[in-house]
Amino acid sequence: MKKKILVTGGTGYIGSHTCVELIGEGFDVIIIDNLYNSTADVVDRIQMISGIKPFLEVLDLCDNKRLDKFIQKHKDISAVIHFAAYKAVSESVSKPLEYYRNNLFSLVNLLDVMKRFDIPDLVFSSSCTVYGQPEKLPVTEDAPLQPATSPYGNTKQIGETIIRDTTVSDKNIKAISLRYFNPIGAHPSALIGELPRGVPENLVPYLTQTGYGIREELKVFGDDYNTPDGSCIRDYLHVVDLAKAHVIAIKRLIEGKNKTNYEVFNLGTGNGVSVLEAIKSFERVSGIKLKYKIVGRRAGDIEKIWADPSFANKELGWKTLSSLDEAMKTAWDWEKTVRNNKL
Repeated sequence: MKKKILVTGGTGYIGSHTCVELIGEGFDVIIIDNLYNSTADVVDRIQMISGIKPFLEVLDLCDNKRLDKFIQKHKDISAVIHFAAYKAVSESVSKPLEYYRNNLFSLVNLLDVMKRFDIPDLVFSSSCTVYGQPEKLPVTEDAPLQPATSPYGNTKQIGETIIRDTTVSDKNIKAISLRYFNPIGAHPSALIGELPRGVPENLVPYLTQTGYGIREELKVFGDDYNTPDGSCIRDYLHVVDLAKAHVIAIKRLIEGKNKTNYEVFNLGTGNGVSVLEAIKSFERVSGIKLKYKIVGRRAGDIEKIWADPSFANKELGWKTLSSLDEAMKTAWDWEKTVRNNKL
C-alpha cells in the first residue's frame, strides 16, 4: 500500500516540485493550500508531469477546526512535509504581525493534529535565514544561530524551536528541518515554476520578468557590501534538486534511519554567487542584456551566506546536480511559457 504524504503549501513553488518528485517515487500525495500565493490549477500541471493528480484541499492551517475535520477524514497519513508559510524577507519587515500569526499559528495547529492523530513524521521547510549573518563561511549546521535579521527569519528560528521542543516532549514525533539556501529555476517541462503575485521579492523572478519586459529594470539592492563586487552573495540551488532532498528526508523518517528525533540539514551548492554574477548568468542563457540600476540596501538582507552542504551530502546521500546556468535557463523557459500563455 502506498504511503500517504500530506504536503502543506503543495501548490506553491517548492511544494509543487516536491509533489512531482514524491509521486515519481510512488507516494500518494494530498495537498493542503490556502492559495495565498498560488493557484488551484497547479495540481493539473503536476498531473501533466507525473500522470497523477494529487488531491487538493483549499484550507488555511490557521483554521484549526477545519484542519481537525480534514485530518479526521485522512487518518491514514504517514508523514507531513510542511511548506505553508509567508516567505518574503522584506515584506516581513513591514508586516511582522502577519508573518508571526500565519507562520507560527499554522505550525502549532499542524503539530497539534499530528500528535492527536498519531502522524509521526514531519519534514519542515526551514531556511538559511536562521543563521542571520554568520560569523564563518561556509555555514555548517553547527554554526550558532545569530539574531534573525527579519521577522521571516525569526519565524523559522522559532518554528524550529517549537518542533524541537515537541520532539523532546513526545518521542513518537520525529522531524527533520531542511535549511534551504536560495532555490531558483523551474521544472524542465516548464509546466511549474516560481510565479509570485505582484512585484517579485526574490531575485530570479525579477530577472526573468525584466528580461521579458514585464519590469522596466532590475533593482540591485546595494553595491557597497564587503564582497568582491559589492553586491550580496547567496547560494543558489535548483528547485528540482531541492525537491529531491525532501523525498530523501521523508524516506529517512519513515524507514527509521534518522539518528535522533530531530535532525537539521543544510541544502545548498556550497558556492557563493553575487547578485551581479547571477545577472551575468541570466544574460548568458537568455542572450538578453538586462537593464538594471544600483539602489540602496534593502531592510533585512544578509550580506553574504553560502552553505557547507557536506553533512547532507554524506548523511542523506544528496547533492545538487544542476549548475547556476542550467537552473537559470529553466527559470527563463518557465517565464516564457507563462507569458506566451502556453499553460
